[in-house]
Amino acid sequence: MLNPDGVYLGNYRCSLMGFDLNRHWANPSPWAHPTLHGVKELIIDMYNNPKINLEFYIDIHAHSTMMNGFMYGNIFEDEERFQRQAVFPKLLCQNAEDFSYSSTSFNRDAVKAGTGRRFLGGLLNDTSYCYTLEVSFYSYILGGTASAVPYTEEAYMKLGRNVARTFLDYYRLNSLVEGPLAPTPKTRKDNVPHYKCPAQRGPGNSQAGGKAGKRSQAQLKDLSLSTR
Repeated sequence: MLNPDGVYLGNYRCSLMGFDLNRHWANPSPWAHPTLHGVKELIIDMYNNPKINLEFYIDIHAHSTMMNGFMYGNIFEDEERFQRQAVFPKLLCQNAEDFSYSSTSFNRDAVKAGTGRRFLGGLLNDTSYCYTLEVSFYSYILGGTASAVPYTEEAYMKLGRNVARTFLDYYRLNSLVEGPLAPTPKTRKDNVPHYKCPAQRGPGNSQAGGKAGKRSQAQLKDLSLSTR
């Protein structure tokens, strides 16, 4: 939580001093943006530590107009890296019925240059991938239906658990963790089939790229191509 004072006062975007904190990552002030300044220094220290392999940065936001959960990612000139970046959101789409890959977008809009995703995506090397996970304030629509399901606290927590499951799947895919991919959560009813991510592509869903373990780059590339 990087905006505790603003959220305490009822703001969902601005800090106590009126700053949109997710636009000041390039040069955060220790006085005006102390949480950003501290986290940025921590991330840079981790990145420069040879004992630490910093692989993912994901900031989490609520979205006031769009439905479902979805991600923003970065655009890279390296096509393979660009395609590999799509692997994590595609795996998350397999695990979370309320996550929309068709709403996921990869961009480098100038207006987003001061965000954590954009700034750190340019700072860190090609072994680190940065995303924004957006989740609707309101509701989500399941694939194949037109009815909106209101988000509840439990639904938000379930999406968080599915993000954790997706990390497990990602590292098992990379042979960095032994065992099969994570099973369907026990919280789901037995008669409900495992959700499959739609193969459709949305208008904001340009192309993608990401990070993989060095031992299984081909595996991740195959996955990104098979679900395009």
